[in-house]
Amino acid sequence: MRTRPTLTWEPRGDLPPASTDVSAVVDAVRAGGVVVLSGAGLSTESGIPDYRGERGAFRRNHVPMTFQEFTDSAHARRRYWARSQLGWRSLTRARPNSGHRAVAALAGTGRVTGVITQNVDGLQQAAGLRDVVELHGSLSRVTCLFCGHATARSELDARLRAANPGFEAMVEQHRAARVNPDGDVDLPDEAVREFQVVACAACGKEGLKPDVVFFGENVPPERVAACRSLVDGATTLLVLGSSLTVMSGLRFVRQAAQAGTPVLIVNQGPTRGDHWAARRIDLPLGRALNDVLAQVGR
Repeated sequence: MRTRPTLTWEPRGDLPPASTDVSAVVDAVRAGGVVVLSGAGLSTESGIPDYRGERGAFRRNHVPMTFQEFTDSAHARRRYWARSQLGWRSLTRARPNSGHRAVAALAGTGRVTGVITQNVDGLQQAAGLRDVVELHGSLSRVTCLFCGHATARSELDARLRAANPGFEAMVEQHRAARVNPDGDVDLPDEAVREFQVVACAACGKEGLKPDVVFFGENVPPERVAACRSLVDGATTLLVLGSSLTVMSGLRFVRQAAQAGTPVLIVNQGPTRGDHWAARRIDLPLGRALNDVLAQVGR
């Protein structure tokens, strides 16, 4: 279950300080068999904030939608889709950064054998990665809670535009609003009240949901199994840009450590997985990954 995020964990004081030396990552990649577990920190250089960083969504008092709230309240669904309609357009303008491209290049060498992403923005695939396990799903897809019918988010975007012709002015007014990692932005109450949601095109019921795992919702078991299989076969688990605060990602760090597989963490700031890490590196992801790529070679 992807639980509601809290910061109840405290960094351990007895851990050695994080390094800025990427040589451990270079050695691991050269040896091959690396599985990557990436988080929101990998996309911050593309203009998408993380949750807990210095400029993260939680520091701006952003409260992510929970699964129970979404399913129990028509008003919550209207609020989500109004905010997501603007956030989706911002996400479509985001482009892969040098960190995304470096991961794709390392995977292209065959040394990175698997990528698990906690991100829902699709930027790793846009950078050229073909096989990515999207742990928390993708904002590019929409499903119906009643009949399971799946559609592309771009198709829903067209339907929502048609149902909300006055929303175009609101988009222009808030174009500079910062998109959150879960794909929405803050909007005034009047915009939410006037926004019209649309029903499922297949069954006609009002139950469309982005194909992402909300806080409080379970990750599909077959997806968890696929991730566990990748970690089982890894020679190193490389964590990129994740605080590992929620169990959905942390469990793979624990799995690797318990099996004796080295865990390397590259993240700006402490993480909940530091206790299990063989090395902790505190650097911006683009800089660190391109340094690794330069030393490993393409």
